[in-house]
Amino acid sequence: MNDLPASLTTLVSNILRRFFGPDMDRPVFGPVAWSDLGAMAFIILCMLLLHGAAAALVRHKTRQAKAEAKQLKGHFFGAASRPFYLLIWVYGLYLAAAPVRSKLPANEQATIRDFMDRLFDLGIFAVLCWLFFRCTYMLESRLVAWAAKSENKFEGLLVPLAGKSLRVIVPVIGFIFAIPVLKLPQEYTGVLAKGGSILLIVAVAVILSQAVNLSEKMVLTRYDILVADNLRARKIYTQIHVLSKTVYVLIGLFTLASVLMLFEEVRRLGTSILASAGVVGVILGFAAQKTIANLFAGFQLAMAQPIRLDDVVIVEGEWGRIEEITLTYVVIHIWDERRLVVPLSYFIEKPFQNWTRVSAQLLGSVFVWVDYSLPMDDARKALKTIIESNPLWDKRFWNLQVTDASEKTMQLRVLATAADSSKSWDLRCAVREQFIAYLRKNHPQSLPQVRASFPSSLTSPELNS
Repeated sequence: MNDLPASLTTLVSNILRRFFGPDMDRPVFGPVAWSDLGAMAFIILCMLLLHGAAAALVRHKTRQAKAEAKQLKGHFFGAASRPFYLLIWVYGLYLAAAPVRSKLPANEQATIRDFMDRLFDLGIFAVLCWLFFRCTYMLESRLVAWAAKSENKFEGLLVPLAGKSLRVIVPVIGFIFAIPVLKLPQEYTGVLAKGGSILLIVAVAVILSQAVNLSEKMVLTRYDILVADNLRARKIYTQIHVLSKTVYVLIGLFTLASVLMLFEEVRRLGTSILASAGVVGVILGFAAQKTIANLFAGFQLAMAQPIRLDDVVIVEGEWGRIEEITLTYVVIHIWDERRLVVPLSYFIEKPFQNWTRVSAQLLGSVFVWVDYSLPMDDARKALKTIIESNPLWDKRFWNLQVTDASEKTMQLRVLATAADSSKSWDLRCAVREQFIAYLRKNHPQSLPQVRASFPSSLTSPELNS
C-alpha cells in the first residue's frame, strides 16, 4: 500500500518537471517543493473526475433499473452511491498526503505513516459500516412494502421487525469491530470495549422490546374494540396491555442489571449487599409494600378482570370509563372530561360499580310522581309511543308500573332498555321530558296537587251571608 503513493508521486513530479522545468523542485515551505504541491493538486483533480464519473454511472444504472422495473436494483444503487463516493475520497486524500509525507524527516515518517494508515483503515471501515447501514435501511423499506401487500398479518408484523433489528444491531457490531482497527493504547481500548458491550446489551434490549410490541400488535389485530359487542376484545386488550407493560419493566431491569455487572466495582458491591440481603429485604419490603401490592393487584386485574379497558364504572360516586390501566394505577375518564386516578389496589380492596362487566346493555329507570286521578291505561299508551319511536331504545323491554303511593301522590316507574350506558342516559332523559310534556298537555289535573277540605260548618249559609 505504501509503494503506490510513492510511485504515483514520483510519476506526477517527473511529468511536472518535464512541462515546467527544474523550478518545480524549488522549496515552497520547508522541504515541500512546488512539484509536491502539484502532485497533490493532480491527485485531487483525478479524484474529482473519478467522483463525477462514478455519479454519472450511478445515475445511469438507477435510470436503467427504473426502466426495467427492477426496484431492488435501483434501491441498491441509491443506497451504495454515497458510501462509494466517500470511499473514493478516502483513497484520494490518503494518496494526496503522500507527497508531503515523503518529505518529512526520517524519524517522523514512520510515526506519520502509522497514523495515516490507521486513519485510512478507519475510513475504510466507516465506509463499510455506512454501506451496511444504508443497505439495511433499504432492506427494511423493501420488507415493509412487501409486508403491506401480504394478506398474512403475521408476516406483515414479523418481516419489518427483521429490518428494524438489523438497523439496531449493525451499527453496534460495526463499533465493536472498529475497536481493534483503531489500535489505541490498552487503557482506551478497554474503555471502548466496555462501551461496545453496553451498546450490545442495549441493542438486544431494544430488539426484545420491539418483539414484545410486535407480539402485542399481532394479538390485538385479531380483536376490534370499536365494534358494538366488544366484551371479549376489551378483555384481551386489558390482559395484553398489562402483561406487555410488565415485560417492558422486566426487560429494563435485566438490561440495567447486565450493564452494571460489567463493572467490577458493582460486582463487589453486589457481593456485600448479598451478605446482608436479609436485613435489606425486610427494609425494602416495608418501604415498598404499597408498590408491591399495586403490582400484584395489576396481575390480579389482568387475570380476574373485574375491570377492563373502556368499562363503564362508578368509582367514588363518579361515572366514567376506564381509559388506561398501568402497573400501579388506573385512569378513569369522567363524563365531564376530568380524569380520576385510582391505585390498582382500590379495585381489589373496595367495592365499585361496573356497568359493563358482563354486557354493555342496561335497564334504565325513570321515576315520576303524579296525582291519583291519572288514567294508567292512557299513560301506558302514550308511553308506548314515546319509547318505541325513540331510536335509542334497543327494542328489548319497557314497562310502566306504580311502585309507591303516599297520602298525596303515587310514584310511577318507567323501565326501558338501551344498548349501553350513554344511550341509556339519553333515553331516560328523553322519556322523562316527553312523558311530563304529555301529562301537562293531556292530563294537567293529574300532576301532583295539594288538596284541602273544609268542615261543613264553614260552608253554611250563615257564614256565606
